[in-house]
Amino acid sequence: MLERLTQKFGDVLRTIGGKSSISEKNIEEAVEQIKLALLEADVNLRVVRRFVNSTIEEAKGEKVLRAVSPGQQFVKIVHDKMVALLGDTRQELQLRGPDVVSVILLLGLQGSGKTTTAAKLAHHLKGKGRKVLLAACDLVRPAAVEQLSVLGSQIGVEVYKEDGAKDPVKVARAALDRAKKGLFDTLIVDTAGRLEIDEAMMDQLVRIRDAVKPDEALLVADAMTGQAAVDIAKVFDEKVGVSGVILSKFDSDARGGAALSLKSVTGKAVKFIGVSERPDGLEPFHPDRIAGRILGMGDIVSLVEKAQEQFDAREAEELQRKMSEEGLTLEDYLDQLRRMKKMGSLKGVLDMIPGAAGQISEDQIDEGELRREEAILTSMTRKERANYLIIGPSRRSRIARGSGTSVAEVARLLKKFEKTRTMMKKMARGRGREAQAWAKMSVNGGR
Repeated sequence: MLERLTQKFGDVLRTIGGKSSISEKNIEEAVEQIKLALLEADVNLRVVRRFVNSTIEEAKGEKVLRAVSPGQQFVKIVHDKMVALLGDTRQELQLRGPDVVSVILLLGLQGSGKTTTAAKLAHHLKGKGRKVLLAACDLVRPAAVEQLSVLGSQIGVEVYKEDGAKDPVKVARAALDRAKKGLFDTLIVDTAGRLEIDEAMMDQLVRIRDAVKPDEALLVADAMTGQAAVDIAKVFDEKVGVSGVILSKFDSDARGGAALSLKSVTGKAVKFIGVSERPDGLEPFHPDRIAGRILGMGDIVSLVEKAQEQFDAREAEELQRKMSEEGLTLEDYLDQLRRMKKMGSLKGVLDMIPGAAGQISEDQIDEGELRREEAILTSMTRKERANYLIIGPSRRSRIARGSGTSVAEVARLLKKFEKTRTMMKKMARGRGREAQAWAKMSVNGGR
């Protein structure tokens, strides 16, 4: 995500960040490159001007020019300005307590991704312990109700719908009544969009808003539309009222114009970003973390949080014990591979690692390799995954046919696994000896 902007900012900041002394000319040249990068990213012109002027004003001060590390001081200023541009701090959803139904109304144009976003948001809130009901009030787009029903079934969230319904306002009211009687604490209302803004759509949304009195009216905007998303947000806010924005398709946005312009132009915070098509592909929007990604500083906090969601501490200890005493099996390898996949795409994970963003091209990342490895592993029997040494030529041929790969690819995976297994076993044993040594030192008072 935001690959172009990250590349441009990375080049500028690497150049000036390493300088032991900088001049006003250095600053002007760097800021000019930053301005061009922001304009190419389709950031609002007035926003760019304010960003550039405030950066130059602060960077030319004594605090920077006479600093011990002026280059790094300049980088910090750019980072702080970027955080402010994105909204300063994380804006949480304003939901009420569990004894009252909180209503979230989703707004947006057709094709912005409202229905899938509704399901993702439901999945996110369900993970936070809330009891969510989805309301299918998009009665215009063919199969919208069915799509929401299927998505709700996949994530285990009930969907309120009325077959043959014509009036979305009545459906919304009935859904709220169902939420109250069913002791749900959150109702998410999916509404109809249009290919473009029109009065009929706005009037319908106003009537739905008045019927359910939402705690949050969130605009779902396509991040790839750049400044157009900002203009759409302004109109929806004027006509219906918007409390925040969800940027869908953020993972496909190479520029970043919408994310960098929305808060400054509309005053509305981005609350979530869509980062994949999966049910868990919705992330809370943290301005400081996104600024770090854009500037090539990574986002270790989000990476750790994703890892913690997939890797339990006790399971990690058990895996280390197995590696030390018995050795890694292909069953373990498959399990870890699947957990890694749940963390997101390789590109997304790399974007969070400091220094990696913008340094590795799409061509260097082979997501297909992971899919092939998983196919090979799932084509093996449990017995084979438990003991890879029994996988001879005939078994390799069968596995290759079953996985749609070649015998050479099966052999390559086994060779890679064998090397990984040996390395992990040595590492696990080394950590065990280190822990024993520390324990002994503690008992002996450090002697």
